[in-house]
Amino acid sequence: MTRDTSDYAFHYLSAQLRMENDRNFAQMARKTQIEPQNLQHFMSHSPWSARSVIEQVQQEIAQTPDLLVGSVLLLDESAEEKASEKSIGCARQYNGRQGKVDMSQMGVFLAYANLDVNLWSWVDADLYLPKHWFAPEKAALREKLGMPTNREFATKWQLGLSMIQKAHTQGLPFEIVACDAHYGQCSPFRHALDQAGIGYCADVAANERVYLQCPAFGVPEGCGIGRIPEIARVLDETPALTVQEVGQLADTCWQTMRVRPTERGYLEEAFAFVQVWTLRDGHPVQEWLIMREESDHKISYALSNAPSDTSLDRLAWSKCVRYFVERSNQDAKSELGFDEFCGQRWLAWEHHVALTILSCWFVAQTKLDWSRDYPRDPLLASEWEVDVLPALSTANVRELLRATMPLPQLSEDEAAELVVTHLVNRTRSRKSRLIHRKGASPPV
Repeated sequence: MTRDTSDYAFHYLSAQLRMENDRNFAQMARKTQIEPQNLQHFMSHSPWSARSVIEQVQQEIAQTPDLLVGSVLLLDESAEEKASEKSIGCARQYNGRQGKVDMSQMGVFLAYANLDVNLWSWVDADLYLPKHWFAPEKAALREKLGMPTNREFATKWQLGLSMIQKAHTQGLPFEIVACDAHYGQCSPFRHALDQAGIGYCADVAANERVYLQCPAFGVPEGCGIGRIPEIARVLDETPALTVQEVGQLADTCWQTMRVRPTERGYLEEAFAFVQVWTLRDGHPVQEWLIMREESDHKISYALSNAPSDTSLDRLAWSKCVRYFVERSNQDAKSELGFDEFCGQRWLAWEHHVALTILSCWFVAQTKLDWSRDYPRDPLLASEWEVDVLPALSTANVRELLRATMPLPQLSEDEAAELVVTHLVNRTRSRKSRLIHRKGASPPV
């Protein structure tokens, strides 16, 4: 970044961290006392590299000694409601936050967490573009929104895999990748991680089929009649069971295990662990099936490529770490305003997500520094009769920033000038819409 670019990035970050709501370009510019058009250009048109910002964050994480052991990568997707298809990547697609199909913009996010030091942060993201965005009739809109011409369609698991591989190449220290069933049920995704030597714990649906014994698998021999077989399949009578059926078997051993400390005490739930075989890339592969009965008696299932001698405590830990992707998403959206993004162009989304990742990492660093400088006193925990004292939260960090770096307050004259500016802008917008409806070109 140039010096001017760094200045705008600082103003944008300071607004993200200190403002309570309405974190759109115009409001952020006003709160940081810079020209709104300059901030708009900085986010939507300036060619600074969002990738460089993300790589810098990952390099700093890799150089943090507290994170060398016990860290995990968490893969997830999240959608934001939009009004129309005029923003890059928008389409009618399933929005998990709303629980329905709606006009949304979908991102695939990679979070980083370490339970030992109570830290989590986004570390990468990519925008999912539905297939119809690559159709010829979308060419004009793609060009208008600045979508790279070399971008090709990729599924969500392919986007996630690419980000994980980049983090691995970057030297980001992590022990496993955890993800939900959307990614876990994809056998090529698990296979690619396994081939790269990356451990995973991937949720799967209750109807995922597995084998309790290693099946004979291959292309059957021809019988001399008809076409010669070419497709590999199971050659013996080894039955396949759903993971739900495995959990219901009489010899499946369920046991209560302590998951993690929480502010309400230690979380304890029932687990079962079975080594199973799945079919992958033409071969049977052994994986751990990890089953967890949660407090609402709902059972979730995951497959892991952890070594066969992995302790059950470790397997239970790997099944539970995905909880922290929700904490990462909540902080990035509710606390740092990612979900208030209103830009339309490709660069605007890339820049916004890069600066949000930088904000997440700043908060995580602050929390880590605070824990070093102000360790929690075990005597105080004893006095309060609790197991664990609460750690610094993202909301706490933002409160500290607002106290030490208060946002400027408008004078009466400044407030009046702002109102006049808003009225002028609304008038210009109305005039532009009227001209557009009449089919005429606005005056140059």
